[in-house]
Order: sequence, then C-alpha cells, then structure tokens
Amino acid sequence: MRLSTGMIYDQQMRGIQTSQSSWLKVGEQLSTGNRVNRPSDDPVAAAQAVVVSQAQAETAQFKTARVFATQNQSTEDTTLAQVVDVIITAKTTVVAASNGILSDDDRASYATQLEGIRAQLLNLANSTDGNGRYVFAGYESDKAPFTTDATTGDTTYNGGLTAITQKVDSSRTLTINHTGNQVFDSLTSNAVKEPDGTTGESNIFTILDTAIKSLKVPLKDADQTAVDAEALQMGKANRGLGNAMENVSKVRSEIGTNLDELGKLDAKGDDTTLNLKTQMSGLIGADTTETISSYTMQQAALQASYTVFQQMSKLSLFKMNS
Repeated sequence: MRLSTGMIYDQQMRGIQTSQSSWLKVGEQLSTGNRVNRPSDDPVAAAQAVVVSQAQAETAQFKTARVFATQNQSTEDTTLAQVVDVIITAKTTVVAASNGILSDDDRASYATQLEGIRAQLLNLANSTDGNGRYVFAGYESDKAPFTTDATTGDTTYNGGLTAITQKVDSSRTLTINHTGNQVFDSLTSNAVKEPDGTTGESNIFTILDTAIKSLKVPLKDADQTAVDAEALQMGKANRGLGNAMENVSKVRSEIGTNLDELGKLDAKGDDTTLNLKTQMSGLIGADTTETISSYTMQQAALQASYTVFQQMSKLSLFKMNS
C-alpha cells in the first residue's frame, strides 16, 4: 500500500484530535467535578441522576414549605401568648369587680378597664404578619377578620372558615394558621357549663361585653333581685373567660406540637438531602485524585502526539524528493 503525504498528515491529525478530545474531556471532568457531564458519558448513570435530581428538588421544596410553616406558627403562637396575658388580666379584673361591696363608681372604673382590655384583645385578634396578612383570617387574609358593629357594638368574625394548611413533607400536611373563630369563638369539649346545664357563651368579645354592661348598671338603690341578677352576669363572664382561656391554650398546644414536628421533619429532611447528595456523587461525581492523574496522562499523550506529528512531517515525500 502506498502512503501519500496527505495520508500521513491525516493520520497524524486524527491522532492529535483524538488525544486533544480525551484531554479536554478529562479537563471538563476536573473543572466540573463530575464524571458524567452529558448523557453520552454514561447513559445509565445519567438516567439515574435525573431521578435523584428530582428527589433533591422535591426535598428542597418541602424544606422551603417548612420554613414558611414554622414562621407562621411561631407568629401565631407569639400572638396567642399575648392573648393569654390579656385574658388573665380580664379574668382578674372581673373577679375583683365581682366584690359585692363596691360602689357604683368603682364598678364603672372596672368597666372602663375591661373596655380597654377588650380593645387590646380585638387588636390582637386582627393581628397581621410581616407581609400585612391577617393572622387569624384563614384564606381571606386580605381583610380584618373581626369587625365591630357601630350601632350595637357587637364584634363578629367575618374571616375565612377554613384554616390554612401546608404540605410540609411527602405524606404530611399541617395547619399553619388557625381561623379567628377557632381561637376567639369556640369552646373545648370540657368547657364549664352554666349552672342550668346549658352551654356557655363562646365569643370572647360577647363575654367581655356581658361583664362591661353589668358593671355599668347602678346598684346603689337597686333591690336585692337586681343585685343578684348582676352578680349572675359577672359569674357568667368569669366562667366564659375561663373557657376562653382553656380554648386558647388548646390551640397553643396544637401549635407547640406542630412546631415540634416541623423540627423533626427538618432533621429528617437534612438527612435525606445528605443521602441524595451522596447518591448523586456516586453516580456522576469524579474522583479528584484519579481525574488529576488522568488529566496529566492525557496531557502527556497530547504532547507526544504533537512530537510525533513534527517528526513525521519531516518524512514528507516532497522533502525526500528535494
């Protein structure tokens, strides 16, 4: 077989191109830290890496969801802690105002105190988070959940009736915000009933209104029947505040359980993230030491190809004939 100068050059160029391609491929592995940079590098590993990558994305999504859930539950719990303090103050005031020897002026003074306490409670019930959304409005968080009628003075709940929930793991959904009626207008299963066996008032604002209205009734010249009637109203308010405290405490207990579970899910999520990272590294990751060694060898092979090409180019038929 005859060898032409063109064939010699082509053969050497192909050798150089092959060496250069191998060198560049290892260089890419070294720069990216990955053995598999495209499906053609290892089709099986690349396919498995796609599955792992999807799992990583889902895990990251749930982590973000848990951050949001934790923030919401923490905000709600902080607000309810203040609500508890206000209810305690209200209950203490009602007990003090129930003293039968108080003058009408003293009773009116306690009524004024309760009006201030009621205003504090309403402000807390209409609390907003850092984004301006109402904490206790359910899914209708763009408007104040509790409104007071200018004519009657009655405060009612007008927010959403469904608590906000969030999926925080592949198989777990938690309530991240309770509605206002769950907190301020509900009774627990063991709520204290009225002396006649009926269910007590659940709306905490109505409970306070009962006490305020009673304390504003003058008793200086009233007969015993009127005095006893107002005493019954104060007793009703006292029981109502006790039931309200029990209900708020129940909600806080649920929040505490949720926060504890979110912490545990975070720990589990961190473990999953680490495991998936290890899996991904095993599938497409490059061994640094091995890659550096291969890079050096491929670089030497490329240099050798250049040297051979230079030497072979001297065997040109044109030079031999000159």
